[in-house]
Amino acid sequence: MLHCSRALVIAALLSAGVGCDSGRHSTAGFRLPADGNPERGRQAFSDLGCPACHRVVALDLPSPTVQPPVPVVLGGEVDRKLSDAYFVTSLLSPSHQLALYPKEQIATHGVSRMPTYTDKMSARQMVDLVAFLQSRYIERPSLPTYNYR
Repeated sequence: MLHCSRALVIAALLSAGVGCDSGRHSTAGFRLPADGNPERGRQAFSDLGCPACHRVVALDLPSPTVQPPVPVVLGGEVDRKLSDAYFVTSLLSPSHQLALYPKEQIATHGVSRMPTYTDKMSARQMVDLVAFLQSRYIERPSLPTYNYR
């Protein structure tokens, strides 16, 4: 009987974990509205001055002008899609998790050179900007795994 109840508890926990997937590359439960518009997001990217610091892969925008240059290039191939939560956190709290570049190129005294956008954008701009950024990343196909015996 004890064995049966353990199996039921484990099955319940596993099914609860599977049910937490909320889409948009996130299993953490954070999700923006699905009506984000990448074209409006591209406009918000320009309106907020993002091209002054960031280049976007395969997109014809004016070259960044900030000095010293910021090495963080947006878009391109990734091993796994980035979550909405990652993008929102990067915009609202850029120092939370600094990109994997030499720290002196992206931070001053441990604080990101990127300003916070908490008071600089509307919720609509945030949703659209994240949709735009999501559209610029391509998930790299994973290599097949082989089991050798």
